[in-house]
Amino acid sequence: MSVLDFLDDELAALSARGRRRVERVVTARGGAEVVVDGRTLVNFASNDYLGLALDPRLAAAAAAAESQHGTGAGASRLISGHTAITVELEAALAAWLGVESARLFNSGYAANTGVVPALAGPGDVIFSDERNHASLIDGCRLSRAQVVVYRHADLTDLEQRLATVTGRRRFVVTESVFSMDGDVPALGELVALAHRHGAAAIVDDAHALGVLGPHGAGLGVAAGADVVIATLGKSVGAAGAFVAGSRPLADFLWNRARTLIFSTGLTTGTQAAALEGVRIASGPEGAERRHRLLDGVARFGRSPAAIVPIVLGDDRVAVAAAALLEARGFWVPAIRPPTVAEGSARLRVTLSAAHSGQQIDGLVEALRTIAG
Repeated sequence: MSVLDFLDDELAALSARGRRRVERVVTARGGAEVVVDGRTLVNFASNDYLGLALDPRLAAAAAAAESQHGTGAGASRLISGHTAITVELEAALAAWLGVESARLFNSGYAANTGVVPALAGPGDVIFSDERNHASLIDGCRLSRAQVVVYRHADLTDLEQRLATVTGRRRFVVTESVFSMDGDVPALGELVALAHRHGAAAIVDDAHALGVLGPHGAGLGVAAGADVVIATLGKSVGAAGAFVAGSRPLADFLWNRARTLIFSTGLTTGTQAAALEGVRIASGPEGAERRHRLLDGVARFGRSPAAIVPIVLGDDRVAVAAAALLEARGFWVPAIRPPTVAEGSARLRVTLSAAHSGQQIDGLVEALRTIAG
């Protein structure tokens, strides 16, 4: 008998509720199509919004960097892993967003769980949207600050809480495009509200970068946010994440963000690919790809961003709907608790500049078929 025998019971319970996740193996990708477990499907399950993840220019940049500089960074960036390509990438990100500095992290999760605890601590108060991403929630918990959860995108509720809850330092934490809902809060008003009450605004721009805002630079900086966090594994087509803002912010994170200080730096190839992705996404070609993406969003007709939730409620209904779509050649994931709230299981459709109008229309027709 093993002390871990309870795991079999836990997994059986997940299966009974339609919540057990299983591994899917992708063996080939091309355009908007993928081969999943041997079957070719149109991929509506990826955050590759600009279609850059398969761009040969990113692969070539990665290969050239690794050929010249090797693969691994070898150490934490604070020891010996901060390279010339890191400096170049951070400068390119700061220029794209129009801020003083950008600080690179290994992932969006590492950024959110590193930045929030670095800025907030015991005696401070964090006002967090109830539908924030798990990484923001975990960052808030790790900070040991008081966390006040306000109703989703509800500025009236947020204002009431800001007016009544005091602390040493105060922060409002939100996403700009919510990852499971695809909706966009009134971000400029939210930031202004936070500032009127003496709170700093921290905005996770992961699903807006490359898609929305001036030059595709996301929504956080334009809204006046004090701290903007975004990823390089979505629109940019590579991996990693960054925090954008003032020079003092970047210097402070260098000294206090544990997920930066105690992590080996990203590989040189990953950083080179991200640099090439930023060059494309921030330039004329990126604008053309955004136009194509947003045309597809309008064609689908359900969301201001590239994420479209189709809420079905019951976990097993969502899993069955995803299976029916897969049988018709479309890969659309079923999202279930704890990723979303109880009773709000859904299909999550993500659109890309790589999708053709025919593929989008095909998905719309398949959804009508399974709904009818």
